[in-house]
Amino acid sequence: MSNALKTLLIAFFAFFGRYSYAQHSRKDAARIDTGRIKTLPGVTVSATPFREVIPSQKLSGEKLKSLNSYSVADAIRYFAGVQVKDYGGIGGLKTVDMRSMGTNHMGVFYDGIQLGNAQNGQIDLGKFSMDNIESISLYNGQKSDIFQPARDFSSSGTIYIRSRRPAFDSAKTTNVKAVYKTGSFDLINPSLLLEHKFTDSLAASFSGEYVNSSGRYPFRYRRVLSGTRKTAWDTTATRENGDINAQRLEAGLFGNITRGYWNVKTYFYNSERGIPGAIVNNVWLRSQRQWDRNFFLQGSFQKNILSGYDIQVNAKYANDFMRFLNPDTTLLYIDNKFYQKEWYASLANKYNLTQKISINLSTDFQYNTLTANLDGFVFPKRLTSLVALAGAAEFWKVKLQASLLATFIKEEVSAGNTVTGEAAVSAPSKKELTPAFFVSFKPFPKADFNVRAFYKNIFRMPTFNDLYYTDIGNINLNPEYTHQYNIGFAYRKISPESVLREWQLSSDFYFNQVTDKIVAVPKGSGMYRWMMVNYGYVEIIGTDMVADMAFALPADLGLNVRVTYTYQKAQDFAIRKNIELQKMTWGGQIPYIPWHSGSIISSVQYKSWRLNYSFIYVGERYTNSANIRENYEQPWYTSDLSASKDLTYKRFRFRIAGELNNALNQDYDVVQNYPMPKRNYKIILSVEL
Repeated sequence: MSNALKTLLIAFFAFFGRYSYAQHSRKDAARIDTGRIKTLPGVTVSATPFREVIPSQKLSGEKLKSLNSYSVADAIRYFAGVQVKDYGGIGGLKTVDMRSMGTNHMGVFYDGIQLGNAQNGQIDLGKFSMDNIESISLYNGQKSDIFQPARDFSSSGTIYIRSRRPAFDSAKTTNVKAVYKTGSFDLINPSLLLEHKFTDSLAASFSGEYVNSSGRYPFRYRRVLSGTRKTAWDTTATRENGDINAQRLEAGLFGNITRGYWNVKTYFYNSERGIPGAIVNNVWLRSQRQWDRNFFLQGSFQKNILSGYDIQVNAKYANDFMRFLNPDTTLLYIDNKFYQKEWYASLANKYNLTQKISINLSTDFQYNTLTANLDGFVFPKRLTSLVALAGAAEFWKVKLQASLLATFIKEEVSAGNTVTGEAAVSAPSKKELTPAFFVSFKPFPKADFNVRAFYKNIFRMPTFNDLYYTDIGNINLNPEYTHQYNIGFAYRKISPESVLREWQLSSDFYFNQVTDKIVAVPKGSGMYRWMMVNYGYVEIIGTDMVADMAFALPADLGLNVRVTYTYQKAQDFAIRKNIELQKMTWGGQIPYIPWHSGSIISSVQYKSWRLNYSFIYVGERYTNSANIRENYEQPWYTSDLSASKDLTYKRFRFRIAGELNNALNQDYDVVQNYPMPKRNYKIILSVEL
């Protein structure tokens, strides 16, 4: 079955590019003129294409609020084709992998500009609270809007996180929202949002949040041997050293100008957390600590210069600090500090050749540095230049997009903390040219049915840790390349007079190749140090399915249901020198990728009451490409419930909500030896003025 699907996909995409099996053995994305955007007094309007060539998966509005999600990572679990590595608790590390290509191939954008981490390439989405988030969108390949920075073209998949933007009723100039959350793990989590309109064309926002939690939770740790079903061990304990103390501050200015707009945002995050670590060798308590301080200042400017010609300018400065402490001298005393800086600038130019054809030329520059107090560590610097040429066209019932990305990378290193006289050698420069093609076809004039397909080739550079980490780095590492082939469809039907008012079904079938694949996993008990494992060559065959339904029931009841399902066969075809190891791993499912996974989100609304239920299922998987009994991980699933009530008193709007997470009290691990919380609760009180 899998070979037939692979043959079908390769045949379909044959005209896109040359496929070499030899490796195996080794808008209407509608064009938006900024000048056509009309802004009502005191109202910020966001214009988007009415139909994307490759639609995104998106959570926003009430659907996003219905999730029992503390962080962005918790919400992303409900997207098809996504796996979240969660190391447990409120403060645990949470990273995202899309379609089994690896975390570093996922670009994460916050308010339109990418979040970076040149040190290890990992974006901890657990740091981003849901309290100030307006929408989360996920794109396979890239966003279906050619008017974007070159950096947006440089990932295999992208997540766009959009924070709340000021919006005012005609009679208001100030919005205030205060939220207080408490619950299990001794959680204390207040937040405040202030928005003010200075004039019809200028508004500001400020938000702040404080999080404090002991992170202590009871768990049962039980391991059952695959095949024999015998219990290897079964014990109960309390998870310790999972505490967190964090503060988040954000401020922004939003302005409208003639035929355009601009915004400036500053972000600050500061935290201290315990690292509970893995439960190995009968050690249940760890003493490691981690401090993080993240700051960035970014701005965007977009304007219609001439009829059909728009420009977009983006700039950013980021400064990140991380300290890891292991005071346990019986292991190895460690007190390492890392300092990262990033400078980024981008200019995008879009021109509409005709009403049906648009082109865009984007140029980006990015400069990264990393210093540390680690013995023997060189101080790397990387200059990345990106040039992207993209086009979009619509002919009859077909919409096309294509892009060509040129990447130029130059690296330098200084001696840093190396021994005097020791040579500091940088990785070689890199030049790459990578294409992408997207097509959408609407065969029927009345039915809202679309067939879409894409091919994309892209790569990611090894991180600074991959290249230069003391005793681990290798400056001769090859980049990690991906080839993505995708074909799918989407159907939507609206029936205003029926019980099922609206339903939508989409499905995608894909075949991905990853060469010189590198998977990053925590090394030892610390979450900031990574062991890079190169699998050589990986093939992924899969399908994603998403169904959305909206019902209008009697007695003013509304019901919304969203169901997702993912099947993935991600096989390791790396050639190893050890013959026995080769036999065990050849064709094995790569670590932590389940064959089957899915989710359900449902909500019932009656007047000012709302009841939500969400369910996640992750099937069986292995912790190693050697798919043997010792590496087997059992399936897990969780059910979450929440209820809320909206109240109004004069100008005040109140919401009282309660959440019950892991309602069935399941014992499970997302990552082996990192037990997750059992049943837990949260109470939320909010007031808006």
